[in-house]
Amino acid sequence: MADTGTVPWKRPRIAQHLAALSGRSDAERGQAVVRLILLPLFDIYFVAVLGSGGLETFGEWLTVIAVLAYIPVSVVLLWHIIRKPGHFVWRRMLAMMGDYGAMTIAMAVGGMVMLPVYATLLWVTVGNGMRYGSRYLLVATCMALASIAIATGVNVEWRNEPYVVLTLVLTTLIVPAYIDGLQRALRGALNEAQEASLAKSNFLAQASHDLRQPIHAISLFTACLRDAGLGREERQMVENIDRSLQSVAGLFRSLLDIATLDSGKVEPKLAPIRVGEVIADVVRQYSEMAQWADVELRAVPCSLVVRTDAALLSTMLQNIVSNALKYAPDAPVLIGCRRRGNTVAIEVHDCGPGIPSEHLDQVFNEFYQVRERGDRDVEGVGLGLSIVRRVGALMGLDVRLFSVSGRGTSVVISGLERCNETVAAVAPAPTRTPSAVSGLHVLLVEDDEDVLLATATLLQKWGCIVQAETGIPEVAADWDVMITDYDLGGKRTGADCIASVRKLAGRMIPAIIVTGHDETRVLKDLGDDSVPILAKPVRPAELRSVLTTEVVTQHR
Repeated sequence: MADTGTVPWKRPRIAQHLAALSGRSDAERGQAVVRLILLPLFDIYFVAVLGSGGLETFGEWLTVIAVLAYIPVSVVLLWHIIRKPGHFVWRRMLAMMGDYGAMTIAMAVGGMVMLPVYATLLWVTVGNGMRYGSRYLLVATCMALASIAIATGVNVEWRNEPYVVLTLVLTTLIVPAYIDGLQRALRGALNEAQEASLAKSNFLAQASHDLRQPIHAISLFTACLRDAGLGREERQMVENIDRSLQSVAGLFRSLLDIATLDSGKVEPKLAPIRVGEVIADVVRQYSEMAQWADVELRAVPCSLVVRTDAALLSTMLQNIVSNALKYAPDAPVLIGCRRRGNTVAIEVHDCGPGIPSEHLDQVFNEFYQVRERGDRDVEGVGLGLSIVRRVGALMGLDVRLFSVSGRGTSVVISGLERCNETVAAVAPAPTRTPSAVSGLHVLLVEDDEDVLLATATLLQKWGCIVQAETGIPEVAADWDVMITDYDLGGKRTGADCIASVRKLAGRMIPAIIVTGHDETRVLKDLGDDSVPILAKPVRPAELRSVLTTEVVTQHR
């Protein structure tokens, strides 16, 4: 069940983390926590050194009180950071002035015995630059130089050691400058890596889209061949072709999912859903693949309502079930739900060969596949479980895998939030024959002539009356439904086509969009959740089902 490849490559996410580092509140929180840990140690050393010689002057007593008072101030700073996370310049500057003020007092009053405090001063200076960026490093360096200047001006012992002071000044200038240079070089390298990663993602998305077109056309032509009165041997060959096409389609789906996730534009749309309906839909989608793999794919009925993104949850289950069918053939697969307090967990169990323990820590890595000597070849590139975990992380879900060699594998998606809202059950669409869409007047808009011919031929075999166009029509007709590609050329999209045709016809004609892009991008442009979106390559049964449920039922 582990869709996991031995390509030791990972998307460079470090660049994204460093790019956002200067604005992250956890960096500031880390600084505050370190301050609270080191400040008492600093105070112990300071008080011990001054106290060993006796606190003789009012200034010494005032200094000790001021340094000790910085501890509660640091506690208040940490509390404010936790209470109000974010980037507050005044808060950072206040903390820096407190840090340098305490160290300046110690060096000025303590004399040469406080020279070790300079190590902390240099460390704090570099730390501010590493945590917050070059501008803060410059400010911190200026504050450090001011601290040295004040300590030298107040302390006679320091003035008597000019070479020591000169060494401190040069070190304060050289070390931060060197650190800043290294940081800039690192950021440049990481930006290049991020650009390369983005180029990779764009290539995957474009390659997936371009390759889906001919595969989509072949799939539709294959469906036409089934109804061409072929002999038994020829029909078996068509079935084999269709099976191979479904494997290729699964690969393209994975590539498109990864490219979409890499783009950072996936935003979960949480809504109450019946989790059992999502599971049942996935079982229906993979029933034919289960037959090919000789797998009994079953789901335990579940009436629980959860708040989640149905499309993303379906993507997670699709990848898990696909893995089970590929890696655990000839064995039953069971999908079910469990209540866990106020949350729900979805579990997928198979009785396959399982995964050796040495692979379990790596199966969620991109392009990692479990390969043992003598294993049979399995389609896929090792993206399935990586997609599952990344999508789960977007929705705040925990994904875990348990496996025992020889006994099977279980994948558990936990953390789905239960809700008490009532969600109307969706009645399953009745099974219909192609004649159910016979007589429909279909406007088909597709800029790829091969796909246009294949789709039109299939629809005509079902009895539809098809008007095939490579662009948006300019003359209205009595259409019952329109099927349009998303990319139509000339900077026109399926959304433009739907709007133009409905305006031309003067009514809300039912529409279906077929695309090789990710659904999120198309939905954003379309702005209408009621329009079905089918991902290329579209299975003929899926297209017929949508025509039946979205069009035929509307005419009743």
